[in-house]
Amino acid sequence: MAKKTLTPEQSALPENDKTSKLKAHTADATGQRMTTDHGVGINDDQNSLKAGDRASTLLEDFILREKITHFDHERIPERVVHARGSGAHGVFKLYQPIPEFSKAAFLNDTEIETPVFVRFSTVAGSRGSTDLARDVRGFAVKFYTQEGNFDLVGNNMPVFFIQDAMKFPDLIHAVKPEPDNEMPQAASAHDTFWDFISLMPESTHMIMWAMSDRALPRSYRMMEGFGVHTFRLINDKGESHFVKFHWKPLLGVHSVAWDEAQTISGKDPDFHRRDLWEAIQSGSFPEWEFGIQVVPEADEHKFDFDLLDPTKLIPEELVPVQRIGKLTLNRNTDNFFAETEQVAFHVGHVVPGIDFTNDPLMQGRLFSYTDTQLIRLGGPNFHEIPINRPVVPVHNNQRDGFMRQTINKGKVSYNPNSLVSNDPLQVKAESGGFVSYNERIDSRKIRARSESYFDHFSQAKLFYASQSLAEKEHIINAFSFELGKVKNLTIRERMLGLLTHVDMDLVASIASNLGMPSPKKPVSVVNGSVPADGNPNDFASVDAEPSIAKSEALSMAGTIKDSVSTRKIAFLVADGVSASSVDAMKKALVDQGAVVELVGTHGGAVKGDKKTAIEVEESFLTACSVLYDAVFVPSGANHIDALSADADALHFLNEAFKHCKAICFDAGAEKLAERTYFHGKLNAKASDPGLLTGSGKALADSFIKAISAHRVWEREKPRMVPA
Repeated sequence: MAKKTLTPEQSALPENDKTSKLKAHTADATGQRMTTDHGVGINDDQNSLKAGDRASTLLEDFILREKITHFDHERIPERVVHARGSGAHGVFKLYQPIPEFSKAAFLNDTEIETPVFVRFSTVAGSRGSTDLARDVRGFAVKFYTQEGNFDLVGNNMPVFFIQDAMKFPDLIHAVKPEPDNEMPQAASAHDTFWDFISLMPESTHMIMWAMSDRALPRSYRMMEGFGVHTFRLINDKGESHFVKFHWKPLLGVHSVAWDEAQTISGKDPDFHRRDLWEAIQSGSFPEWEFGIQVVPEADEHKFDFDLLDPTKLIPEELVPVQRIGKLTLNRNTDNFFAETEQVAFHVGHVVPGIDFTNDPLMQGRLFSYTDTQLIRLGGPNFHEIPINRPVVPVHNNQRDGFMRQTINKGKVSYNPNSLVSNDPLQVKAESGGFVSYNERIDSRKIRARSESYFDHFSQAKLFYASQSLAEKEHIINAFSFELGKVKNLTIRERMLGLLTHVDMDLVASIASNLGMPSPKKPVSVVNGSVPADGNPNDFASVDAEPSIAKSEALSMAGTIKDSVSTRKIAFLVADGVSASSVDAMKKALVDQGAVVELVGTHGGAVKGDKKTAIEVEESFLTACSVLYDAVFVPSGANHIDALSADADALHFLNEAFKHCKAICFDAGAEKLAERTYFHGKLNAKASDPGLLTGSGKALADSFIKAISAHRVWEREKPRMVPA
């Protein structure tokens, strides 16, 4: 038998692996040492290399760069994260200048309107996933300022899962579909995600947000935005202030129920995208106020948490949000791919007056974003794609590269030069040249985190304590759903143990739902984690208490509830409906900015009580209650008889009630309610403020008030309906 010839690759393998090149490609990592892609042993996979435990990340960290570079290039052509998104154009207008804080021109001129492009997104799912996944939402804003582009690349939650960018690939690998079977899509309810979270105490605060209603926004127009990191503002004197950036929606912050979100995902997976497009198309332009929380540099260490820790927020009770401007989205894209898909954001796109801090998550993002765009958009000239171009001229010595569009004239492309008098000239600081903040650094290179990052639980406790009863119930149900999908019992037990550091009643409720024993007291944290056997991670931890008992801004219960503008109301209609009943309520709602759609027993038109044809927008075959904010049933005897005999109409009403929406019956239409499972509540003494009947202006006014309140979450108190 001829001797088998080994390839060079096989020859380089350890002796017991030379039998097959395929074996080397399919071996798992069980019991193996961790190395770089070039075989160098990795001593610390938890921390990036910094110039001191609370200082900037160093460019020389080849382990971090290799890890993030590989991660950035794992998916083509769509984004690795934030793949599912939608965008729109708009303007930013300043209310008041802030020269005492920042020299940025667009933050000091109230006369100009700064063009913007905003992209909203989900994080975990692919481009083809649903808008209504339980997930963080990206909220990225590109300001086309007169000093260059400023990208505020944020989320709808003010904190994040991890403290150091070194762990970002691990986080996303854990939450993405499991690699052996590519399931589940756009969902965190599976073993690998919760295995990671249960071993990462620093994720505790963020996981409380992710299990809350903030992960299920009613629309992009009704969610907050946050810069997440602490940035610096620099004024003309070179003075630094720390700053957190906020977007506050003028329609308030509202969510949908989890059961509702799952149904919407099947009925209309483009629900958020469609909502944004239709609102702008109709002239109901979405608006947010731009807010800043400013902390003088002298006060950097006055809090009981570290300002630079991305798993922490600054409670608004400690530092109020100053609203200094307004963002308005007023134009849809002309071409989704050319604009929304090709837009390239980068945390490192800042203008004079805005600078970075030593937040180790931010420091990693400063490298990662450009690296990602290079592979996703095909090369170094992605800034020349129209959606990414600044509104000011671009002059430098960069040349050529894939898909270069600029035709540079002349023979000089270097500096210094004498042939064209050093053109293009460097810009002096006083003329708008960017100068990094002159921060003093005096420390040793180290892979570690500052002790000020070791408190992983106090703000998780604060968040849960600040929620309303309904919101707490939803968090319990979310944890129960997610952990109920986890097959590994050890992971469930470890996660319950971690949550004992947040709230014992929370843990008891989740454990009861899972049919598991509840810990009687907080579980000990070994080295700051609840480790799996042999887990090498050494996470220090401090189980501290929050400095304040509650923060009103962390709950959606107190959000704006005074408008029905852009709210979508379904009118259920059949042959014989009263045209005057339809017209009167429709006028009252539309006058307040609401959107009315007639949903009929069939498409086309229904016959009104006066034999007139009334056009319907949808039928029960194409619409369902989860796509609307409220329901109105007009009067008309024959029409009520027809709806009473229609199972789809009854399901529409029952489902709307289950999801705590306002339901209104015009005089004479109450008979239909007798066929529903909430029939005994319509005129009960302990009345439901979202179940209405009556007539005329009084009924319309009450209905508008009920819709403005968003939902009647009190219906869930007796646990008669699921969240």
